[in-house]
Amino acid sequence: MTTKIGIRQLVEFVLRSGDLVETKNSQNTALNGARIHRRLQKVRSKNDDYESEVYLKTDVTMNDNQYVISGRADGITLTKDKALIEEIKTSDQPYDELSDNTLELYWGQVKVYGYILLQEHPELKHVTLQLTYFQVSNEEVTIDEQTLGHEELDKFFEDLITEYEYWITLRAKLRKTRNDSIKKMPFPFDKFRAGQHEMAAAVYKSILLEKRLFVEAPTGTGKTISTLFPAIKAMGEEKVQRLFYLTAKQSTRHVAEETVELMAGKGLKLKSITLTAKDKIRFPEEQDVPPEENPYMIGYYDRLKPALSDLLTNEDAITRSVIEKYAKKHTVDPFEFSLDASLFCDLIICDYNYLFDPLVYLQRFFVEKDTDNFFLIDEVHNLVSRSRDMYSAEIPEAPIAKLLKEARAIDTKASEDFQKQLKKVRRVFTQMKKVLKEDDQEEKITSDAPEKLINTLGKFNDFMGDWMAEQKPSDFLDDTKDYFFNSLTFVKIGALFDDSYKTRIVLDGKNLVVKELCLDPSHFINESLNLGLGAVLFSATLSPMDYYRSVLGGIDNSLAYQLPSPFPVQNQEILITQYIQTTYRQRQFSQDSIVQSLNTMITSKTGNYLCFFPSYSYLKQVKDAFEIAHPEVDVIAQQGEMENQARQEFLDQFTENPDHTLVAFCVLGGIFSEGIDLRGDRLIGVAVVSVGLPGLSAENNLIRDYYDAENGRGFEYAYQMPGFNNVLQAAGRLIRSSHDAGIILLLDQRFGSARYTQLFPQHWRNYRRVSSLPQLDADVHNFWRGRQDEN
Repeated sequence: MTTKIGIRQLVEFVLRSGDLVETKNSQNTALNGARIHRRLQKVRSKNDDYESEVYLKTDVTMNDNQYVISGRADGITLTKDKALIEEIKTSDQPYDELSDNTLELYWGQVKVYGYILLQEHPELKHVTLQLTYFQVSNEEVTIDEQTLGHEELDKFFEDLITEYEYWITLRAKLRKTRNDSIKKMPFPFDKFRAGQHEMAAAVYKSILLEKRLFVEAPTGTGKTISTLFPAIKAMGEEKVQRLFYLTAKQSTRHVAEETVELMAGKGLKLKSITLTAKDKIRFPEEQDVPPEENPYMIGYYDRLKPALSDLLTNEDAITRSVIEKYAKKHTVDPFEFSLDASLFCDLIICDYNYLFDPLVYLQRFFVEKDTDNFFLIDEVHNLVSRSRDMYSAEIPEAPIAKLLKEARAIDTKASEDFQKQLKKVRRVFTQMKKVLKEDDQEEKITSDAPEKLINTLGKFNDFMGDWMAEQKPSDFLDDTKDYFFNSLTFVKIGALFDDSYKTRIVLDGKNLVVKELCLDPSHFINESLNLGLGAVLFSATLSPMDYYRSVLGGIDNSLAYQLPSPFPVQNQEILITQYIQTTYRQRQFSQDSIVQSLNTMITSKTGNYLCFFPSYSYLKQVKDAFEIAHPEVDVIAQQGEMENQARQEFLDQFTENPDHTLVAFCVLGGIFSEGIDLRGDRLIGVAVVSVGLPGLSAENNLIRDYYDAENGRGFEYAYQMPGFNNVLQAAGRLIRSSHDAGIILLLDQRFGSARYTQLFPQHWRNYRRVSSLPQLDADVHNFWRGRQDEN
């Protein structure tokens, strides 16, 4: 199997040295860089001998294996007796301020292109290498040239490959050890659970067929091992080289780590790494320290390779604590160290944003398609709202007044310059407010991008990039950074604006808020997933499947698979109260019925119960009424803000074999509605009040209108499906193992309508409609009596 190595990756790994300097020109987006490239290439193309985006490759043998070194030169001018290769770079720094190492990397890349070109054209004695540098802030272009021949370029390339061969050899040894261990590794349990073998087979086939697979795997399937085990088996057969296990929650990442540890106990030798967010993994002594004074960044690249060699030689499961241990030992920044170490890992466990977020995706892996990579995406139902947030942005006017006031108190030229630039931004807000007021509006929705605001903020960002670098640390500088990063995000998202976006302009008191709203991120998700060989997207709740395939970019290019629950359906009783309406207008009239129904559920058997509500206000309303009616029952309630300790104390009250009943009131879609595991008799009943529709809002209505135009299913996509998923997640807290049993009480007559019953997953098909409180009492008692008879 021939392995591809990107020229830029090769050059940067071997030649990078010196300090780790956080990118000063972060406002210079990849999209902006590509636009500048095209602009310059268009000018060059007037020359008939000029060709842009020329793919160059060469085969090399390292460690007795074949590798393809490849990349795209920005432009080549080739005649019978002359060759010129152009490399275009964009940044905000003046050319004469670029560091020696940055220039070495720029020249290194174009030297490799020169080497390959002379190999392809031995009749040429030399090649001219041209570095074209575009300074974004003032559009100044600097051109520098070197002319080199075969001897110089042959030596440069040979030295490059010689140093890289150590790392290639190391990786080859690691992969051989990995593959040998995978071939011998058995399934880590005595036998497959119901549904596990089928799911594992589907995952394995999706890798062989290079497909995208959506899987609904109900609780108890063991979806983590059912995806990782077959994917790792395929890796051992060289069908794929790197797995990304992507998830929304830290708890799920821990489950993936534990699953790898389980397989390691059966002989697996594989390098796995868990990526932790920058603000959580950086050492305390790094906080608020500029890079040029940070000991973990000064000389980072000079210490990186020894640190990597030490880590990779001695560790397999590279968790956060392991990264911190070696980062301390070698004095390297732990976050950047984890990213560099990930290049040598077989399994990368990380948050969704590392693949999908246009602002923070891993450029090491996701600049272009790489069929060595395969994606396993857990709890994928969370990606629907997360991705909308990733591709949306807003910028408020309100902070501008405070910033200008702070700046006026500082009597310096730098402060005056800052005020001048920020006032330009304020003027655009003022003009937009004027239009609203003239039309007697407080809000405006448009399909047009806010181009004038985007352009003005872009110029503000260009100014801030240089301005911030010259300021001393201060509270004022911190405040300006906050607004700058907000502005930066807005401009970057603005570059993506298309037909799936709306601009929402809202007058909030005296200040304006401008929002770029992505209503349908499916095409962005699709583009991200296309960067690998394929993907498995899985969750315990993906009903209805066609909805999730549509909103997650897979309706035309994916397979779907739904597993039955591995648990006996008779272990849970699903009851729908036909006599309760929870629409907003009916809530005051149904309150007593809800209180009585909850009490009916809990009186048949002592135990722990969860009751879910669509909002805190509704929760409080019913909780207060319940406590007045039943003061003898222990009641607890979820609070708006709960730290980890408070959450754990809340869950610790769900004891095994309780001698008294506990009723917990929680919010649908909140921290206790998914991701908690109360096995056995720690939980014996779940009540869900209402169908969980998101609150009516202008933005949800925009989503509704968008999908009405797309497929005529606007209400379902904007309101019904997101709400019902929260219901499924909350109800899913009940049955966590084959020995669990209990009641799911759905308190809203809408659950009994065809609009909802057709959405029920297979293991909910035994639901019962209940028409009165006496019938509910009888059904609950009969269920528990039946359980006693079975036992």
